Formats: sequence, C-alpha cells, structure tokens
Amino acid sequence: MAEIDNSIYETLGERWYEAWDDPVALLRSEAKIKHPWILKKIRVQYGESKVGILDVGCGAGFLTNEFASQGYPVTGVDLSPESLKVAHNYDKTKSVKYLTADALKLPFPDNSFDVVTCMDFLEHVKNPQLYVGEISRVLKPGGIFFFHTFNRNLLSWLLIIKFVEWLVKNTPKNMHVIKLFIKPSELAGFCRDADLEVGEMTGIRPVLSSIPVKSLFSGIVPKSFRFELTSSLLLSYLGCARKTLK
Repeated sequence: MAEIDNSIYETLGERWYEAWDDPVALLRSEAKIKHPWILKKIRVQYGESKVGILDVGCGAGFLTNEFASQGYPVTGVDLSPESLKVAHNYDKTKSVKYLTADALKLPFPDNSFDVVTCMDFLEHVKNPQLYVGEISRVLKPGGIFFFHTFNRNLLSWLLIIKFVEWLVKNTPKNMHVIKLFIKPSELAGFCRDADLEVGEMTGIRPVLSSIPVKSLFSGIVPKSFRFELTSSLLLSYLGCARKTLK
C-alpha cells in the first residue's frame, strides 16, 4: 500500500503562490470558497471581536495571511520550515506568528485559542484522531474548530487522486493516498471523543463548466477554474465544531 509523501511541500518555494502547472493551484482556487465561509462563521460567533486564531498545518499561509489581512491575531504552525518562509514573505501585515511545530505536540498551554483551523491536513497523517485531540486541548471552551478534508470512497479516489495525476502537470506521486481520506462520520466521531461537537459540514466540488475545453488536457490549472459549496459530502467537505463548555 502506498505511503503519503509530505516532503513535497518543502520544495515548492514561490510556486505555492505563483504556479499554475501544479496541483497547488487547485488549493489556491479552493481557498476562494473556503476562506469566506470560515470568516463568516467566525463573525457570527464573535462579531467584530478580533479573536485569537491558530492554523495547524498552515503550509505557505493561504489562510493565516488572509486572517491577518482582516485584522485577526494569528499563529501558524507547520513542520515545513521552507513553507513557513514563504508564508512569512507573503504576509503583508508582518503580524502572523509562524512556528515550526509538531501538530501532535503544539507548543501552547491548554485553552489558548478562540479558533483553531486545520485545512487539508488531516488526510496527510496517520491517526488523525490524535491530532484532533491535541487541537481540542489548545482550543478554549466554546471555541470553534474548522476543518477541511476528503471523503474516502471510489469517486473521491478517482477525481481527487487519479484525475489530478492525469490532468495536472507536476503532480507528485503519493501526494494523496486513499487510505488516509476520512469519512465525515469518522471525523465527527473523532470530534466527539475530543469534546468537540460538530455543528455543520458542507461539501465542496469543482465547477467543471469553469474549465475551458482547450485547457482540459494542457496540464495547466486555468485561472478561471473554481469550486462551489454543495450539500453533498461525497468528495471534500468543510466543517466546524464547537468545544463543549465544562
């Protein structure tokens, strides 16, 4: 059985933000639908208060830098020093605290953050329930945990793994492996075990009509390509959970 290769993120450099011949361009496109959804939920919960946010597995800072641009105090942690360098360089506010850290041993006291986000990370690790537990530890009671990951089924294997390998240039081998994808019911169970109550999940799917026919086999992600929210959780899903009050 194939093992996931997480070392690929050390080699992207400026391509995190600039490449279109790489699956990282899909992440940037997906961020355009994920970030507003998360920010809206935060504002519903906290109003205009600039609450403290931690982004676990922040990569090159797509979400952390967006939060910072909105005035939030943000901390981003990742195991990839090279990715964090890129994140820092693209932080226009120069306010984000970026730390190299193991997400199983977060360097923060209990109940440190009002919001913890974890985007496209849990499908890259074994025993994701342990990471959810550690996230819950540093989240304040009543705080919100946001997540995005992939469902485990034949269609998601075909579209998220194989189609990307076939249609997008420079897709690394074992960027994703199906055995690490997580069913929504499983993630909800991990949350319950960590005193987190899932409040909402929404699916995300590609808008195939946003792909020009001439771009389909070019190996390039077209700049017009976009995602949309859907009630179906069959492919990828975005969600939030609140830490129970004790």
